[in-house]
Amino acid sequence: MALKAIIFDFDGVILDTETPWYYAYKEVFREEGVDLPLELWAKGIGASFEHEPIYEHYAAVTGKEADVADIRRRAHEKYMKKVDELIVLPGVEAYFADARRLGLKIGLSSSSDRAWVEGFLNKYGLLGHFDAISVFEDVERAKPAPDLYLRTMRLLGVEGREAVAIEDSLNGLNAALAAGMHCVVVPNPVTGGLPFAGESLRIPSLADMPLETLIHRLEESGRNG
Repeated sequence: MALKAIIFDFDGVILDTETPWYYAYKEVFREEGVDLPLELWAKGIGASFEHEPIYEHYAAVTGKEADVADIRRRAHEKYMKKVDELIVLPGVEAYFADARRLGLKIGLSSSSDRAWVEGFLNKYGLLGHFDAISVFEDVERAKPAPDLYLRTMRLLGVEGREAVAIEDSLNGLNAALAAGMHCVVVPNPVTGGLPFAGESLRIPSLADMPLETLIHRLEESGRNG
């Protein structure tokens, strides 16, 4: 295996935007007298931000249809109060630097929209690290479909066997596998309980394994597989 590119998911991999989103929605649901289980919320992570199962749950508990627009508005207000606390996740910037040193191309594939992704990347001074970015508006199907990863690889000029995806969600893992890529799973607090299967490697944090070690592990698993 000759790795030529590393492609990052955004939410939950570069910034943990997902944990505060969960708690924002959980607070709104609590105001409505509805508990929002983490395992139910986690099913939608990594896909387009619709989370239909949570509204089905709301209707089942309350006996009425959810006012989705109102819930989203209230959750967004709560989220914006939490968002200033976000930091770039440990190990991410070291991976950017090591990827450059090792001659790897760097991409990003996110089911979130461009304003969301590039807004945060600009805010944290990270946008310039990427050679190619694919977001929700760029494809017909978001994750778990492979479209986002296929587009980013096409822009980078690499094939699936030459690229590794860094993912935190089951939808993201399935998208990467469907694109024929290696995939390293780095769960966050809201995705840790998901039933991951088929990943090349799973680690608690990028800070726990330098990129060169990760590549070596992937090469070893490729030879043994």
